[in-house]
Amino acid sequence: MIYRIADNITSPLGETTEENYRAVKAGKTALCRYDHRWGLPEPFCASLFDEAQNQSMATEGLTRFESLALASARKAVQESGIDAGADNVVFILSTTKGNIELIFDEQAADADIYPGTAARHIAERIGVTTTPLTVCNACISGVSAIVLAQRLLEAGRFDYAIVCGADTQNKFTVSGFQSLKAVSEAPCRPFDLERLGLNLGEAAATIVFARKAEGKQWAVESGAVRNDAFHISSPSKNGEGATLALAAVTGAADTSRLAFVNAHGTATMFNDQMESVAIGRAGLAHVPVNAYKGYYGHTLGAAGVLETVLSMAAADDHTVLATKGFGELGVSGKVMLSAQHQDTDKESFVKMISGFGGCNGAILVTKHPTEREKTPQNMTSSHHVRLTPTEVVADGKPLAFNETGAPLLTAIYKRCVGDYPKYYKMDGLSRLGFVASELLLKAEGERSGCATDDRAVILFNRSSSIGADRKYCESIIHEEDYFPSPAAFVYTLPNIVTGEIAMRNQYHGETSFYMTDRRDDALMEQILRASLDGQGTKSIIGGWVDYQDDSHFEADIAIYEQTS
Repeated sequence: MIYRIADNITSPLGETTEENYRAVKAGKTALCRYDHRWGLPEPFCASLFDEAQNQSMATEGLTRFESLALASARKAVQESGIDAGADNVVFILSTTKGNIELIFDEQAADADIYPGTAARHIAERIGVTTTPLTVCNACISGVSAIVLAQRLLEAGRFDYAIVCGADTQNKFTVSGFQSLKAVSEAPCRPFDLERLGLNLGEAAATIVFARKAEGKQWAVESGAVRNDAFHISSPSKNGEGATLALAAVTGAADTSRLAFVNAHGTATMFNDQMESVAIGRAGLAHVPVNAYKGYYGHTLGAAGVLETVLSMAAADDHTVLATKGFGELGVSGKVMLSAQHQDTDKESFVKMISGFGGCNGAILVTKHPTEREKTPQNMTSSHHVRLTPTEVVADGKPLAFNETGAPLLTAIYKRCVGDYPKYYKMDGLSRLGFVASELLLKAEGERSGCATDDRAVILFNRSSSIGADRKYCESIIHEEDYFPSPAAFVYTLPNIVTGEIAMRNQYHGETSFYMTDRRDDALMEQILRASLDGQGTKSIIGGWVDYQDDSHFEADIAIYEQTS
């Protein structure tokens, strides 16, 4: 359990949490239609900062994305009163694409685009001296970052965590969602019968958490991440991963205490339908449900943090905020939504969220937490695989191949796998993680019988999905040769590799993807150990999987297991 001691929302609706809450309660939205923005041929509706707002946040030496994140994080840290430079403070950045705008700058190096580089820049300006972490787990990144903060603080590694979620919009992200036919030209309508798709948004939100309570505070009681093991860009019709995540955080809770479930509510046909099914399957159909995308659009890496902060502010005001854009229920699940604000006297809620790669997350947040002891888990590693452009080693034994570089991965697939042709659709990062995991599982024993809900896939790297980013950029950079590919865009999310492994093996446990600007084995081990929670995760496929290009890559992964 961890405790909120300060927060901030910086969005087109305001620069503080209070300003944002007042705007939302008044029914305001920053969503509007854009035509030919960034040279895009199709119109779209989004919530974007105007030029004056961008200028007011700009910090010399930082990018637009970094300046936005810093503006939010700095306010929250100042409010908290903590010493950000102390060695008991960790900075966690949640983002999907970070500085991806730089990919259009021919002078920008790959390292400038890496999210871990942005995290370091932001952390340095705040004064943080410990290694910053970046969570890049598609649209659930914000909730994943909160879960990570909870684990690190409960494990006693840190006393404070600064969790900042942020994303800006640009030609890269908007064209990608347009290629998926997921974007609406009009304001979105979550869960509505006539919903046509999502809107995108820009924002940053920050929560400063403490390991110990300091008075009556909001607390994250529990958090969980689970995978559908169904499809990398479409949610399970049964809401498998979302149901498991919700059940994990509410299983021991009195759900009559819940004021509401704050849903992801993207206003896409399949997401809203899936969430309605999952809410019912998790036994929460009696709890009011709301969604905030009608005010902010989908703010990507900021969404999980922003919507948690806004939900705390609403519950403090004894209010269940309206779902803006909702009119008539358009999903099969019998969820209770309203286009008007409602009163509540309850001080507990669930935040749920889902994303590409089959990942789903949920947290239980309450004002009156029941203290519980966290039992530290022991961990051991069993099997190990290391794979580079010139070397393949499984459990200490070299495997001989004639090929080197990218052809080596296909040679491994042909000799050691061969029965999963979807391999040929994957990007380089996913191919690397996939064949390395196959070698690892063969060392463990063919389909070893590990319970599919007990095994997690938790990977780390430095270069994110830079290879896939470059490939997708080639399809949109020239207006006269503009052909955005949905298949290429999906792989610009590095966590897709964890989804591919989950799908292959039908793992419904956690899938998470983290980044640092340099490899830190000790920190990786701390995170993996903290992820063996003694409840939902008993074993992990985990480690380093980094793919810079076809000649520079490394997988160094093992199976980690909980021991008594």
